[in-house]
Amino acid sequence: MVVFKVAHVETTPFDGQKPGTSGLRKKVKVFKQPHYLQNFVQSTFNALGADNVRGATLVVSGDGRYYSKDAIQIIIKMAAANGVRRIWVGQNGLLSTPAVSAVIRERTGADGSKANGAFILTASHNPGGPHEDFGIKYNMENGGPAPEGITDKIYYNTTTIKEYLIAEGLEDVDISTIGVTSFAGPEGQFDVDVFDSASDYVKLMRSIFDFQSIQNLLSSPKFTFCYDALHGVAGAYAKRIFVEELGAKESSLLNCVPKEDFGGGHPDPNLTYAKELVARMGLGKTDSGEEPPEFGAAADGDADRNMILGKRFFVTPSDSVAIIAANAVQAIPYFAGGLKGVARSMPTSAALDVVAKNLNLKFFEVPTGWKFFGNLMDAGMCSVCGEESFGTGSDHIREKDGIWAVLAWLSILAYKNKDSLGGDKLVSVEDIVRQHCIIKGIRPEVSKVVHADEFEYKDPVDGSVSKHQGIRYLFEDGSRLVFRLSGTGSEGATIRLYIEQYEQDPSKIGRDSQEALAPLVEVALALSKMQQYTGRTAPTVIT
Repeated sequence: MVVFKVAHVETTPFDGQKPGTSGLRKKVKVFKQPHYLQNFVQSTFNALGADNVRGATLVVSGDGRYYSKDAIQIIIKMAAANGVRRIWVGQNGLLSTPAVSAVIRERTGADGSKANGAFILTASHNPGGPHEDFGIKYNMENGGPAPEGITDKIYYNTTTIKEYLIAEGLEDVDISTIGVTSFAGPEGQFDVDVFDSASDYVKLMRSIFDFQSIQNLLSSPKFTFCYDALHGVAGAYAKRIFVEELGAKESSLLNCVPKEDFGGGHPDPNLTYAKELVARMGLGKTDSGEEPPEFGAAADGDADRNMILGKRFFVTPSDSVAIIAANAVQAIPYFAGGLKGVARSMPTSAALDVVAKNLNLKFFEVPTGWKFFGNLMDAGMCSVCGEESFGTGSDHIREKDGIWAVLAWLSILAYKNKDSLGGDKLVSVEDIVRQHCIIKGIRPEVSKVVHADEFEYKDPVDGSVSKHQGIRYLFEDGSRLVFRLSGTGSEGATIRLYIEQYEQDPSKIGRDSQEALAPLVEVALALSKMQQYTGRTAPTVIT
């Protein structure tokens, strides 16, 4: 057994190591600076406290983006030096963010050990590669992102750090081969356990959904399916779940080989970046002439986001979570006993509010950031939740879950078509959305503003207050304008503008959104003076 020693390495703080809503994200060249990653990791260990680190079991994996393999080896050595007992690594360093949450909550090691937390190496939907983005975040024992109390401590520690601990004499671990590698250190044995990336997650999905029902749908010659992983980590799960478990054709999978640079693309599942899927689903600028599949979906880099498409039809994230919540009890066995409550982020449209009212469910509006949903779930107050940025999930884990959302939609389609598989026509995605729509009236012109505020959230579980979460304009007819400063990029800042209105006429639901929302867009630009302050005459991305 290899013996290692603990080295104390002097260091000085770096500016700007404040974790955002999803950890610390910077350009790769920033992370590759000497001591940069090490400072953040040690600051995290210090924030957790020595008593919680010594003897712990931690997960270390991510979406496979460039620099992940180097970072995993660094974190392994630092964990050993800080007294961690064992590290669990997904084979090849690959674990989706939802799978990490599942592993923390569900996996038991051969020696009976359970995970105490995880370092997740991802920058989510941001591009990857030597000149692109890298990220790291810490998840807690409940499987969810570290709360603000911990991230504030981490940031404070990054501003005062003087040294970090790292193991000397500990060789790089082969993370491509499943098995346990053991080392000996000052505090005893240290193990690195490389395990199958998909098994625990697949087992959990099988316990939530009726796989036989979905399999019946996918085996119907009338139902066609397409899934695009955008060369992210979702590819490590797609074949196992959709092909091997559910019987889909392998040809239905697009870009399902994980790549460090995501194939040179932008792994963000929206109509702008998922171009190949969008074209195949008949939503591209040019028609290929081929009949589109009945159902399509895409994932982001770490597989926690999703985009749902029907044949020539786009489902907005806000409508998606509302439709899942409305059909969950009937279509998904996990929810057969009922929903505890539902929640959405503040910028997400009010479609879920209407479902909650109709089903007499508890409803919560929270700031953007999955950790706010996690508090509600841990308190048994929320079952299904979603956010505006293509994030959907439930209380099965404490992260949003892209593949879960796809399986939820397939379950709803299977339920709606249980008596139609032998008929002439299936109930389509578009049919489900149109049937679901609970319409509120809206006049053709913009109505009066009845309320404007800066959104502030008081957590009903722990009483903590989150201020400055975005500016809202609420109109008399239920329309909304929301302005929010986003912190998920690796540099600079992004202003996100959300425009929402209800349509009374079902025949107009599918019309061009920019045309339909033009009056509200004009009001939003006038209120915000966007062009004056930013110098931009058009948005960078429209989703």
